[in-house]
Amino acid sequence: MTHMLADFSGKADRAIEAMKEAAMLARREHAAAELTRHMLLTTRKFAHLGREGAIEAVVADWLGAWHLKRDEWPEIAAEMEALTGAFYDYCLEPSDAADRAVRDAWQGLKKVHDTDARTLEDQMAWRSMCAHGWWGDVSPPPPGYRDHDAGRAIMPFWAKSCPPQCLG
Repeated sequence: MTHMLADFSGKADRAIEAMKEAAMLARREHAAAELTRHMLLTTRKFAHLGREGAIEAVVADWLGAWHLKRDEWPEIAAEMEALTGAFYDYCLEPSDAADRAVRDAWQGLKKVHDTDARTLEDQMAWRSMCAHGWWGDVSPPPPGYRDHDAGRAIMPFWAKSCPPQCLG
């Protein structure tokens, strides 16, 4: 027979693992949704500049918000331009074809950007000045990654524990 402590501990461990997976998925999906929302808002804000002007303004704004320099990320900047162009076209005429172009451009950016160490969604969560606070509680930025809000979490919330003396 499994004793109560072992039973409860096993159930807790399984629930914590499920919570971690759900929290990471929620953070990734929410960061993607927020980046998309920001892209639409910013593209609409600069649409009066025409397609090329809007693309330049949005990408400059984006790189600035993420504290990145275009010349240090040339292949990524080029895909940011492609994505912004697709958003511009979508803003002018939302359609299934325009949505498909945005989705394809998103995947193009992810292809050149994402690595084992970071994703586009991570960049939104770790770099954006508009990051939601709870994102860092789920997956904190690597040390020194963000210079504009050093007060964020340094470990996921589930790694925080009770004081050591309480563990026996």
